[in-house]
Amino acid sequence: MVYATFLVSLTVILFVLNLIIGSVYIPIDQLIHSLSQTVNSQDPTALILLKSRLPQALTAILAGAGLAVSGLLLQTLFRNPLADPSILGISAGAGLGVAITLMLSGFLGNALHDLPGVIGNLTITLSSFLGAFVVLLIVLNLSFRIQNNAVLLIIGLMISYAAGACIDLLKFFSQKEDIYVYVMWGMGSFSNTSSGELSFMAPIVTIALGISLLLIKPLNILLLGTQYSTNLGLNLKSIRLIILLVTGLLTAVITAFCGPIAFIGLAVPHLVKGVVKTSNHAILIPSVIFGGASLALICNLIAKMPGFDGTLPINSVTSFIGAPVVIWVLLSKKNEKRF
Repeated sequence: MVYATFLVSLTVILFVLNLIIGSVYIPIDQLIHSLSQTVNSQDPTALILLKSRLPQALTAILAGAGLAVSGLLLQTLFRNPLADPSILGISAGAGLGVAITLMLSGFLGNALHDLPGVIGNLTITLSSFLGAFVVLLIVLNLSFRIQNNAVLLIIGLMISYAAGACIDLLKFFSQKEDIYVYVMWGMGSFSNTSSGELSFMAPIVTIALGISLLLIKPLNILLLGTQYSTNLGLNLKSIRLIILLVTGLLTAVITAFCGPIAFIGLAVPHLVKGVVKTSNHAILIPSVIFGGASLALICNLIAKMPGFDGTLPINSVTSFIGAPVVIWVLLSKKNEKRF
């Protein structure tokens, strides 16, 4: 209860800080006044908040929570402490969708660059989602045929490598402008999501997080091992399908709107476990939701701190935080025979 209260409070504090800190500092009293204004208000502070900072902060919360929960579910399912949302190749599929779109744009005379900013961004988002969704369908189809989680995990890694190879070939034949757009997308950002796109992203992520809360009992049973889970009457095939569907959908939607965000899904579950000292998913899942949201807000806050020329890529910030956590996991697990 103490940890939950702390994480919720931390998320709220970081959310407010994300609204008031940036290239323009906004005092609390002005923040409250501006939030009561409409989007069409002529108040410049209200425009900054409602069109930029508020959608950006909400996107960070949704992305952080979704990726963190996905990482926890996959680590429990595969009994692998290094499993994360990118491990099944869904993020790579999103990247392949973007790469194909950009290359087609080059063949059509850089048509994507000639589109208005909003439409061009929407085109990249849609192509990313379609690429991720196609890979998700492939993984779900394979899950019906392959009962061994380790084999499914390896196949997911092979899909990632194959998609990466295709992306490299597409970049080789693409123009410099298209490669630049792809590189910028691949760095990740919470600032590219508009209010309209957020209205599409938020319900999907919220529903998926709600479903993950319904999986608490099956996830706790999975910790006992396959044999015990079967003896207790758990339908392993159905649970695995649901977990893959939830994590795949979260990864696809978040990657489509924010780009591939590294390390949050891998690092947050271990950070939370180190704090709450339990493997009970009734405590872990809510804690990971707010822990992921808090970490994403911290990274977003660092990325847009005053003094930087523009906004730093989110992945450059998450990597500084996530890489030491991965090293810590490897060192702490080196003498263990199983997860």
